[in-house]
Amino acid sequence: MADAFASVAASERPTCMNKILSTTDHRPWPLPKSPWVMTQRWNDLLFAHWPLPASELTHLLPEELTVDTFDGSGWVGIVPFWMDQVRVRTLPAIPGANRFPELNLRTYVRERHTNQAGVYFFSLDAANPFAVAVARMFFHLPYYWAHMKFEPDESRVLHYSSERLLTRRPARFRARYRSLGKPCTKGGIESFLTERYALFTATRHGDIARVNIHHLPWPLELAEADFELNDLPQAHDIRLPDTKPLLQYSRELMVYIWAPEELPSRAARRATAPVPAGP
Repeated sequence: MADAFASVAASERPTCMNKILSTTDHRPWPLPKSPWVMTQRWNDLLFAHWPLPASELTHLLPEELTVDTFDGSGWVGIVPFWMDQVRVRTLPAIPGANRFPELNLRTYVRERHTNQAGVYFFSLDAANPFAVAVARMFFHLPYYWAHMKFEPDESRVLHYSSERLLTRRPARFRARYRSLGKPCTKGGIESFLTERYALFTATRHGDIARVNIHHLPWPLELAEADFELNDLPQAHDIRLPDTKPLLQYSRELMVYIWAPEELPSRAARRATAPVPAGP
């Protein structure tokens, strides 16, 4: 990756961290009381979103989650980016594991019991096999190892490609995208799609886990993109509509991540619910 994407100097990180963690007015709920466990910086993100009927997504979700809709539609997002400044709390940086591309296929959900909003990932492709193994083991997330390339050209067009490895169904993605240099309007669909401070995933036992995240509000810009190849949705039985996607770009954002917490299962809730009084 180009030297233009240099990391923040180490001396600046504590001040930056304190500012981010103390800025919470934009959050829909307070920060967790437990300490965060990981930080990452997400760079050169493209948010590409397509509307889909909620009925086409419901059967792909765990039963404890429902499709979150905007203007009556569910939404599927494809998000290519690259990350750096990856650090596990109390541990030094791991050589070779703190800078790599990632590609997400996601939708937006609510947890049935609490109605809390969040993100649900159908898949997360990453170029680093160590990160894939750790995320699968500790965060229960559907990560896949992929061969990926990310190259900005001299005009700041970002060339991105991904091909999933060790799977039977092809999951390939090639695109070019860039910022148009104009900020997006705040609120509305843009905030619905991006201002999410939790993700939900299914554990090995089929229960639902919530992972809290924190960051400043997304600095979104208008974007344009050319999708040369994209069979990522088909690999997960999703058929995108034949319409142009809604596009936004973000240059960079620091993110703090908390450990997964398993939510009570539906069976456990039934077991602890008060027994109705007889007639």
